[in-house]
Amino acid sequence: MTETLRQITENDQLRADIYQLLAALMRRHPSAELLQFLANLDIDVEEGNAMSDAWVALKQAAQKSDTDTLEDEYFAIFLGVGSGEIMPYGSWFMTGSLMDKPLAALRSDLMQLGFEREDNVKEPEDHVAALCEVMGCLILEAPGYRQLAFYQRHIGGWIMRFCDHLAKTPSAKFYVAVAQLANAFFTAEANEFEQLSLNIPVNCPGSADLEPIDEQAVQIN
Repeated sequence: MTETLRQITENDQLRADIYQLLAALMRRHPSAELLQFLANLDIDVEEGNAMSDAWVALKQAAQKSDTDTLEDEYFAIFLGVGSGEIMPYGSWFMTGSLMDKPLAALRSDLMQLGFEREDNVKEPEDHVAALCEVMGCLILEAPGYRQLAFYQRHIGGWIMRFCDHLAKTPSAKFYVAVAQLANAFFTAEANEFEQLSLNIPVNCPGSADLEPIDEQAVQIN
């Protein structure tokens, strides 16, 4: 790695795991294995805790679902015939159109960070699943100011609206619970990054000095 290895806290690992889980759920419908994992979650229930409530809702939704039904639900929401019920792209939520300036800025930042898209991937890099995958990697491998810069530039300004829209899509049943988890998680992330921003010195290196997080380019799905 080009960055100095840093200690990963339990909280950082949990955040990275949730990003990867959300990425998996947004990338495609859950596999039987993932559905079983969610249905058997061991949850420490805390009354009035939004994350705890969201995990319970997701567990219950998984217990009531099957892969065939979820394949149809996912197709209707994210793909559709022509287009799905929601546009899962950052550019769309930021500008109302696809392949716009936010996507160009994202591609530039991903290149500087050392990320490459896999050859078989057709979706633009601003798909919500791809952005969650990147954040999961950054939390584990990049310093805080890089995490903050990426989140503020490419996710923070629109992700809550995406969660609200996902919860209201006509076909959403299982994905209502996914939206609830995403909403609770990104609310917590906003607080996390607000605190992080207060701890970053004003003379911290800027985005112009971005270096790859690894000596080898990281491929994203």
